[in-house]
Amino acid sequence: MEFQFDARKIDVNVPNWAVLEARVTERWAQRKGFALATINLDHLVKLGASADFRSAYAAQDFVCADGNPIVWMSHIAGRPVSLIPGSEAILPLAKMAAKQGVGVALIGSTDPVLKAASAYLEREVRDLEVVCCIAPPMGFDPAGDDAKAILERVADSGARLCFVAMGAPRQEVFAALGRKVAPEVGFVSIGAGLDFFAGTQKRAPEWAQRLQVEWLWRMMSDPKRLAGRYLKCAAILPRHMSRAVMLRLRKD
Repeated sequence: MEFQFDARKIDVNVPNWAVLEARVTERWAQRKGFALATINLDHLVKLGASADFRSAYAAQDFVCADGNPIVWMSHIAGRPVSLIPGSEAILPLAKMAAKQGVGVALIGSTDPVLKAASAYLEREVRDLEVVCCIAPPMGFDPAGDDAKAILERVADSGARLCFVAMGAPRQEVFAALGRKVAPEVGFVSIGAGLDFFAGTQKRAPEWAQRLQVEWLWRMMSDPKRLAGRYLKCAAILPRHMSRAVMLRLRKD
């Protein structure tokens, strides 16, 4: 699946979990880093509005589908991909890291959330070692000197996997910089994933996930903050659906 923004094309290049696992394992074996972004409708809105965000996405090595609309469009386009939300990739990637002796860093959110999330991960994943936890200060520039200093600390810690919990577009911008400053580290942008482990945010209940209406549950939980965001997402959906149809016709 691909999305076009003027001259910039964003490819969803990780079709399923098996491919992601193989590619991450290969990078670790070669002592090479990576940046993983999980694309959804909110990201598409932001990509359409920001050239800087498009540049950050272009620097991501792996892009997977975070949101059922992306999966639906991929099937319409005849280029099907599976759903791999960033928050649900944390534990499987952490288990891979533990099995291969890869240290983990947690960057973003707040100190209490990082402490609770670190304890949760080390409790749930046998032999996992969280070697670095850093909560950037308010007003943090993910592409500035402070970001470089944090990335140098991550590299010095020995971490080879770094979960970045800053929200879009800051986390993807930070990960793009990380590919330059800490080239042996794998950066995974996970949004609110650590907050779920810490208990400061609630994941959508199973019935909402099963019916594929997580977005509706989240909006009803916080309508003042999310209603406008989802309206913007709904506004761009017809255009991207139409492009998916065109991709299918081109393929046929």
